[in-house]
Amino acid sequence: MNKPRLIIDTDPGHDDAIALILAHHFADVLGITTVAGNTSIENATRNAIRICDLLGSETPVHRGAAAPLAAEPAFASEVHGTDGLGGIPLPEPSRSETSDRAVEYLLEAVDPDVWVVAVGPLTNIAHVLTQDKSWFERIAGLSVMGGAPHGGNVTATAEFNIYFDPEAADVVFSANGKTLMSGLNLTHQVQISETELKEVDRAAPDSARTQFIDQNFARIIERLGDLTGSPEVAMHDPCAVFAVTHPELFEFLPRDVMIELNGTLTRGMTVVDERKRVGRKPSKVAVGYEVNAEAVKGLIFDVLYGNSQAS
Repeated sequence: MNKPRLIIDTDPGHDDAIALILAHHFADVLGITTVAGNTSIENATRNAIRICDLLGSETPVHRGAAAPLAAEPAFASEVHGTDGLGGIPLPEPSRSETSDRAVEYLLEAVDPDVWVVAVGPLTNIAHVLTQDKSWFERIAGLSVMGGAPHGGNVTATAEFNIYFDPEAADVVFSANGKTLMSGLNLTHQVQISETELKEVDRAAPDSARTQFIDQNFARIIERLGDLTGSPEVAMHDPCAVFAVTHPELFEFLPRDVMIELNGTLTRGMTVVDERKRVGRKPSKVAVGYEVNAEAVKGLIFDVLYGNSQAS
């Protein structure tokens, strides 16, 4: 069976790193585009290359937007550290970025069988749609980690990726192209705890990769524990990858999604219309509601710590 073909738009980021590892296992990753979000564009690009180095991958990395469309950047340093990976020691990148033209790459590299998986703010994707309103018609679809029908994490109402650049999210969701939205309601169903990590069967030999994975989980669980008091971490970004590579594990339902731009308490909120209406034209945006969390966690553990034969 042929692997799905993906382009990953990312701002690594602890869970972005896990998503990149999983994507390289389960898909043919054609390229990576970076965007400011969890950390600066310089750090995000550097981290993407260093993660590829861990995997022995030459996947092209294209640097993208350094700031949101309208607001000043507000990085997630309290969760991901100032460098995006919590200060985990990694070798310097083995190469430079392939280009600093992520938007041009996204415009040119897509095909009808290529999915774009966006696990950071949607700034690059908004720039693409501003230049080519037909872009959605030229790709298989867009899988987004972001938003939530109810509640947020960076504020009471907004999820971080959408909050960082709500104007960009508004451009993307207003385009009503084929989009899968993996929001917090979905990703919070896939939680990995300290106890599970201690109990997982570790068939993989000790290596720079497994050491990084251990440290990555330890740093993010520690930081989230300080913030939430819970010793576990949600696999946010991996869900957006699995939504494409293992769609049978998810339930997505068509929904109209609008982005609140002006509310004093609700800026960056994804307003998901769940009303039932006869005769309404189905939205091309599908919101995730259910996931087989145990199956997803099994795949994650197999790839990260097992014999890498998961499929």
